[in-house]
Amino acid sequence: MRRLNRKKTLNLVKELDAFPKVPESYVETSTSGGTVSLIAFTAMALLTILEFMVYQDTWMKYEYEVDKDFTSKLRINIDITVAMKCQYVGADVLDLAETMVASADGLVYEPVIFDLTPQQREWQRMLQLIQSRLQEEHSLQDVIFKSAFKSASTALPPRDDNSLLPPDACRIHGHLYVNKVAGNFHITVGKAIPHPRGHAHLAALVSHDSYNFSHRIDHLSFGELIPGIINPLDGTEKIASDHNQMFQYFITVVPTKLHTYKISAETHQFSVTERERVINHAAGSHGVSGIFMKYDISSLMVTVTEEHMPFWQFLVRLCGIIGGIFSTTGILHGIGRFIVEIICCRFKLGSHKPTPVLLPDGHINNHLPLITDNSMH
Repeated sequence: MRRLNRKKTLNLVKELDAFPKVPESYVETSTSGGTVSLIAFTAMALLTILEFMVYQDTWMKYEYEVDKDFTSKLRINIDITVAMKCQYVGADVLDLAETMVASADGLVYEPVIFDLTPQQREWQRMLQLIQSRLQEEHSLQDVIFKSAFKSASTALPPRDDNSLLPPDACRIHGHLYVNKVAGNFHITVGKAIPHPRGHAHLAALVSHDSYNFSHRIDHLSFGELIPGIINPLDGTEKIASDHNQMFQYFITVVPTKLHTYKISAETHQFSVTERERVINHAAGSHGVSGIFMKYDISSLMVTVTEEHMPFWQFLVRLCGIIGGIFSTTGILHGIGRFIVEIICCRFKLGSHKPTPVLLPDGHINNHLPLITDNSMH
């Protein structure tokens, strides 16, 4: 009984076979079939290689949420060179909470030469070229995120000419910690001093003819300092056309969490708009000469995550490619053979003309003779 039940089960499974085997003696090969098979195998190989390249690549996923962290401090990283001597300029931050952060808390004033060496000028030209490409191709920002901590430093290379010229500019670099509210970082004439109604700068002792707020922003970023990240104002250079000139930068800072396969950091992206004008009180253009960076903190936080295609999804897509090409080429080959057979059959029928037979009564018989059993024998 067990053998009978086992035999019945095997017969049942055999009847459910969806892939019946065809004897080799019934298989007929053709030149057209071989050509189609060659094309199919070539297409499968190419698409498999392309799919493997896609599997190796990664992409950045952007998610947005409300930033609920308002108690932490915001770090501002600064590296700006102003075409004035260090004793004539002062830098500080004043936020909406009327809190003043003096430059002595983390900034260094370094006398330097404003003009760049050929090597430094080449660095600046390349950085400005990258900035222009980033404005045109926004997808390049993903490449920069992936290469963070792996690419070379974006800092201005040091001078290598050992110039004997006296310093005519002041490099202000370092970092400051400010409240996470809108504020105003500015560089203007005179050192900052606290004031009951705000703050002021001691500018009375500085000659008006020495005002020159031509400047170069080698680096400006918010949050954790990540080597390899290029910020919107890096490499910016402005030349003042007048002694009384104001340069304004309106910055919107967006908190950003960056998670890649190489790093995990909390930093800040920002967008900026620029404006510059000459101070002329007689013409109604009021203000103070200097460099003003007014920043505001966005309430949204962006989470940037590097993602990779799972291996099971790669296998599914690969099976779809192979099965799809097999099915499609089989259907196209069958349709092609069917059309060719129809055309060839019509051509053969049109080329065959029956021979006329002269009947005894003088008529001509154009009909094909009937096939009988005797004629077949």
